[in-house]
Amino acid sequence: MNEINKIYWENRYAKDQTAWDIGFVSTPLKTYIDQLEDKSLKILIPGAGNSYEAEYLWNNGFKHVYVLDVAKQPLVNLKTRVPDFPEKQLLNVDFFELRDTYDLIIEQTFFCALHPGLREIYVEQMHQLLKPKGKLVGLFFNFELTEDGPPFGGSRAEYQSRFESKFHIKVLEPSINSIKQRQGKELFFIFENA
Repeated sequence: MNEINKIYWENRYAKDQTAWDIGFVSTPLKTYIDQLEDKSLKILIPGAGNSYEAEYLWNNGFKHVYVLDVAKQPLVNLKTRVPDFPEKQLLNVDFFELRDTYDLIIEQTFFCALHPGLREIYVEQMHQLLKPKGKLVGLFFNFELTEDGPPFGGSRAEYQSRFESKFHIKVLEPSINSIKQRQGKELFFIFENA
């Protein structure tokens, strides 16, 4: 479990081993972002990688976007693409040590990158980071959970049982507009903090 750490992720970026990086905002998240009207939302994107979602949000008037990654390089990459993105909103810290609250947290390949042994504390940390009625929105992989990863898979039933004690499950269904390589392998979800 400890092997998937800061050094692991720094090495993946240094060696350009970032096959998960699709190079643009993912379609299901773009569709969700496009219907958001409140530009004042305080938004967190944890384990954000190169964070095309943050770039898209920023360019569409959302100025309270915080990007977190344990690896420094993807934060540098985002700042290079979006020079006016505030340095103080780039969080090079461990997700589990973050202490703040947000209106919206966007999940994009972070959950599946964590060792499955951390899933219980992930749920608790998300609950703590979200304001009351705050939303956790994003994509989970929908394929068999194995020891091979990251990415680590999971099932709709597992996600439902893990999150229902802390969140109202608003949506948890197969994503209808995933990118081609991920069609049939993603669940789109909206969980509201209880």
